[in-house]
Amino acid sequence: MNYFEFYNLPISFQLDAEALRRQFLKLSKKYHPDFYTLESEEKQEEILALSTLNNEAYKLLKDQEKRIKYVLELKGLLGKEIKTNLPQSFLLEMMDINERVMDLQFDYDASIHQAIQTEVEEKEKELLEQVQPIFDTYNDTTATPQQLEQIRDYYLQNRYLKRLKENMQKLV
Repeated sequence: MNYFEFYNLPISFQLDAEALRRQFLKLSKKYHPDFYTLESEEKQEEILALSTLNNEAYKLLKDQEKRIKYVLELKGLLGKEIKTNLPQSFLLEMMDINERVMDLQFDYDASIHQAIQTEVEEKEKELLEQVQPIFDTYNDTTATPQQLEQIRDYYLQNRYLKRLKENMQKLV
């Protein structure tokens, strides 16, 4: 059973945060171990496992980045055995930015740092704008492989940009 099934939700990249929270609280009450102290040891272990599953599911599904990764893994588009490549055009753009970031390591300039930061943030917005229509209208039963590949590319590129921003923060 995947986390969406556990919460009786359709597989989706967008979730109603309040509905998710309500379902979490409902299941937290239902599977709270304190309500099963007089049950058999097997039943207590089962409830503890369900309580743990509830906590893990909520933690993952409430975080959009983790949720995107999870859906892509469910669809077989991400994982340890799966080779993923970033688009060549993106890598060429990033090579230029990375060179400028390396230059900052040796000769720091706050205005250049800010300009790169702004450029990276604009790239993040651009990437999101490209996939937002897919997120907004995603239907798990009718989604095309191309749509899922687009989302995978978005996820990988966005993750790359986040690491780049983290590395830039270390320069300050």
